[in-house]
Amino acid sequence: MSIFKLLKKENSARLGEVRTVHGTFKTPCFMNVGTLAAIKGGISSWDLVDLKCQVELCNTYHLHLRPGDEVIRRLGGLQKFMSWNRPTLTDSGGFQVFSLAKIRRIEEEGVYFSSHLNGEKIFMGPEQSVEIQSNLGSTIAMAFDECIANPSTRAYTKASAERTVRWLERCLSKLQDLNSKKETINQNQLLFGINQGSTFLDIREENMKQIAALDCDGYAIGGLAVGETKEQMYISWGLESPETLSRRFIEALTCLTVLCRREMRGMAMSTRGAGFGIC
Repeated sequence: MSIFKLLKKENSARLGEVRTVHGTFKTPCFMNVGTLAAIKGGISSWDLVDLKCQVELCNTYHLHLRPGDEVIRRLGGLQKFMSWNRPTLTDSGGFQVFSLAKIRRIEEEGVYFSSHLNGEKIFMGPEQSVEIQSNLGSTIAMAFDECIANPSTRAYTKASAERTVRWLERCLSKLQDLNSKKETINQNQLLFGINQGSTFLDIREENMKQIAALDCDGYAIGGLAVGETKEQMYISWGLESPETLSRRFIEALTCLTVLCRREMRGMAMSTRGAGFGIC
């Protein structure tokens, strides 16, 4: 059963709603980024409600490091930890595979990191990412993937995109197992697959077909805003995922690109820029 209901479509614009265990939210929507389950600058969860924020976006990798996903699990998950009774979405740690490239190593089983805080060795694969997100109890979990740097060779991009599909299969299997356990905080946690392929449109198209066949709750377009031109980004945005499913553009968006089409968008720039008085 699809969680996304298309209410109206006009040309490329779509109006819809996403139904979740933590409530229904309208799309298009902007997700405030609370990387560590909080917005920098003293904005509380109550402030976000007043600002009509529908979904809060938190980061799996960073919350795993501090305060620790086990800590948050013992406290009842993100909803209680943040005093937030609306939907949450957790990024899988895939963007850190890109942003922390100098202190990580990718293997088929997953990614070996050296903590950017203290150098501690950390392993995160699909199963570990999903388990951390299950401990966090987020409404929507994102599949673990590699956000591919740009530029990358065609050969590397193809191999990485194929690995992302294999990792998605492992994420789905792990989540199914975790959601079946009574002790799991959110037994109705959803999983979104992530489309990769850099700026090679044929690789992206093939990757989308492969992940769509796995019947995820939703799909995202990842691996953009990492060095490609705006023109290349916009062309990649034109890739269609199944019409009945919600789509989201993951990586950092500029103020210009917020105007472009995707149902769910999240970025830290709005809060960061406001701190400097530029937004």
